Amino acid sequence: MKTSFALPSIALSSAVLIALAGCAANPAENSSSTPAGASITMTDPWVKAADEGMSAGFGTIENTGDQDVTVTSVTSPASTDLELHETVANESGAMVMREKTGGFTIAAHSELHLEPGGNHIMLMDLTEPLQPGSEVRMTLTFSDESTFDITAPVKDFAGANENYEGSEHEGMEHNEMKMDDSASESAHDH
Repeated sequence: MKTSFALPSIALSSAVLIALAGCAANPAENSSSTPAGASITMTDPWVKAADEGMSAGFGTIENTGDQDVTVTSVTSPASTDLELHETVANESGAMVMREKTGGFTIAAHSELHLEPGGNHIMLMDLTEPLQPGSEVRMTLTFSDESTFDITAPVKDFAGANENYEGSEHEGMEHNEMKMDDSASESAHDH
């Protein structure tokens, strides 16, 4: 007597293919495919006025999405060299600024405050003076390569006088920068 397994094998293969096709038909249901930049808003962005050299950008970035997002870089026509900076204590306890390795991660439904004396966007090698009342365009890039555009007004501000440790900015590494005491003043005090 001959037994055939062809029919059950075909039925099983068909069921597997239908299941796989159903998974591929709507990938949005199977992963969070919303770009990081789409879940971002920014309130009160501003940039410190400067005639030359360096400046800094501030404001509050909110992640309205259900997933954590990471800002990895920023670009702007106002500067040829931009970095995401954090302020931390060095070995001697002095507060210094340094590039934030890996960028800023903003938890789902949370905010990142960029402020004088704290986290901020550092604009170095300004392409032209940043005059009060003008605006600076910046683009944040996230770890998924999505982006978010910002237009920030330029404001006069006496604090946030960033200085590199040791010497002038040109020709030296800028891993750490000293913060002067006025940098911790609130941006709302001007």
